[in-house]
Amino acid sequence: MSRQSELPTPPLVYHPEFEQPEPQERATEDGLVSTLRSISETTFKEEGLALRSVHAKSHALLQGELAVAPDLPPELAQGLFSAPGRYPVIMRLSTIPGDVLDDDVSVPRGLAFKVIGVEGERLPGSENDVVQDFVFVNGPVFAAPTGKAFLGKLKLLAATTDKLQFLKKALSYTLRGIESAVEAVGGESATLKQLGAHPAVHPLGETYFSAAPILFGDYMAKVQLVPVLPELTSLTDQPVKVFGHPDGLREACNAFFAHHGGRWELRVQLCTDLETMPIEDASVEWPEEQSPYRTVATISAPSQVAWNEEKSRAIDDGQFFSPWHGLAAHRPLGSIMRLRKAAYRSSARFRSEHSGCPMHQPRKLEDVDLPA
Repeated sequence: MSRQSELPTPPLVYHPEFEQPEPQERATEDGLVSTLRSISETTFKEEGLALRSVHAKSHALLQGELAVAPDLPPELAQGLFSAPGRYPVIMRLSTIPGDVLDDDVSVPRGLAFKVIGVEGERLPGSENDVVQDFVFVNGPVFAAPTGKAFLGKLKLLAATTDKLQFLKKALSYTLRGIESAVEAVGGESATLKQLGAHPAVHPLGETYFSAAPILFGDYMAKVQLVPVLPELTSLTDQPVKVFGHPDGLREACNAFFAHHGGRWELRVQLCTDLETMPIEDASVEWPEEQSPYRTVATISAPSQVAWNEEKSRAIDDGQFFSPWHGLAAHRPLGSIMRLRKAAYRSSARFRSEHSGCPMHQPRKLEDVDLPA
């Protein structure tokens, strides 16, 4: 585990005035919920499946353990991390679209995990739970600065939901070529990558980020999950066979976990300057030279079957992940995070209503009903 270091500037203590809701944020919330529901309704009509409106396809479904680091300094010993402890976790690695596509339509990835058995003062709507969820993407910033801007991008993504898959593949190949040209001159386009220009590399070698901030006890932070086991870091930027392999990412994850376990460090970046580390603009990368990411816990997962139908029924169908499942000490912050609450709840309700499978937050790992 990396050695803790002192921050050159102390972290800012959170104050409510640091959050400034957008004008007509409730209307944006309604639009977001409506657009996400339209994606779910389209996929249900076309495929007969009640899928997540985003991140519908999973590639690895893992069980493991989170261990809070001992002897954390006071600014890091907050909330879940206030005392050493070990907790079971379930992890879900996915890709962004709301329809289940062949993996040669290459799009950004997400990783969500649920820490089980977490006691403490809860967030509204999570009062009776004992979980702490984290929802990450494989980039340090969100694709849009605010909820209103994200709604515009989501409508663009929603418009591709019912397109024939061969058209999506053609678009993905084209966009990857354009993105390569953009990156060759030092640029990068989050929009292009969302639509299918993401490089087809191994998902287990990537670093995942909260992108948007959360409350971190008295402070504010962004969070990242970093692979640290050499067998995992060797997968960074490693190409995966996806052409002719519709489920190539699942195959790659199963191949890895058949012979190896995994280990990641959970790290937080504390806010020290609202000018360079804004709360409401999730498209700004917080500079690490001002506030480095620091380790607060590790997650370990043993060798296991990374994906099969039984695990999919237990986790894909039986669970949903939201940053609003958790402790009051880790309340989501900023426009993007505020709007996620209603959006995630609506998506879960749609899935539950159309699948006939009610969802309950687990109180212990056995409640997840994982295969033996």
